[in-house]
Amino acid sequence: MDLIVGAFKSPCVIAIMLAESDTRRNYKGNGLPIFHSQESLHGEVRIDPLPGRKLEHTGVKIELLGQIELYFDRGNYYDFTSLVRELDVLGEIAERKVYPFEFSAVEMPYESYNGTNVRLRYILKVTVSRNYLSNLTESKDFWVHNFSTPPAINNSIKMEVGIEDCLHIEFEYNKSKYHLKDVILGKIFFLLVRFKIRHMEIEVRRRESTGSGPNTYNETETIAKYELMDGAPVRGESVPIRLFLSPFNLTPTYRNVNNKFSVKYYLNLVLVDEEDRRYFKQQEVTMYRARPF
Repeated sequence: MDLIVGAFKSPCVIAIMLAESDTRRNYKGNGLPIFHSQESLHGEVRIDPLPGRKLEHTGVKIELLGQIELYFDRGNYYDFTSLVRELDVLGEIAERKVYPFEFSAVEMPYESYNGTNVRLRYILKVTVSRNYLSNLTESKDFWVHNFSTPPAINNSIKMEVGIEDCLHIEFEYNKSKYHLKDVILGKIFFLLVRFKIRHMEIEVRRRESTGSGPNTYNETETIAKYELMDGAPVRGESVPIRLFLSPFNLTPTYRNVNNKFSVKYYLNLVLVDEEDRRYFKQQEVTMYRARPF
């Protein structure tokens, strides 16, 4: 039995050492080091044969892959970035061997994302090819954030909502595009109020869309909720809006990423009357990642 187990056990330990990963800022969601598009990635691959074992191979390579995985199609990866560096040719490894590698000025067009129904990831993958046995592989994930230029035009949002002869309000948001550490400022004006409103709140909602056509899946989650008013407003009253975005786990708006998914954000104004009836008004806004000062 030990001979059978030994035949299927990996004859070596493969480690991918990514330079500067200990000094880079880590993504708080999973601790992975953060890189940006057009940056270079370099480091080394270490292959350590187990004591008393030799590793015969037909080649060693490292790949940098950008992949999208849809959870309803789990196991199938869609590669949108694929770079290869050949590290070794046919040979034998009897003791530790170290291979330096570098990927220069890598274009990483999309941000890493781990959503409800989709995952976009970047990995370094080492493959040791063998003749008559299965290949040996090892991979290492890293995270990607990309900065956007602040929009040259950023108009305010002004809208009216009402119920005939019962309610008429105007609301205004100071901008239509917000960076992830921004503050949403605005006002709500009550022009007509003929039923009792118990309270009012504003929500930030994220909608993730995957697939296309009849196979589109939409998942909406409430990221933030803030009570604007508790009690009945009167005609002519004005309620200020001030919502800080920095405490919340937001991503930028993603539109049709590699024709696989989109992520959009909405501000949802909710009014609740004394009979627990809820009234909604939703407005899409754009989120972007600003370069830190």
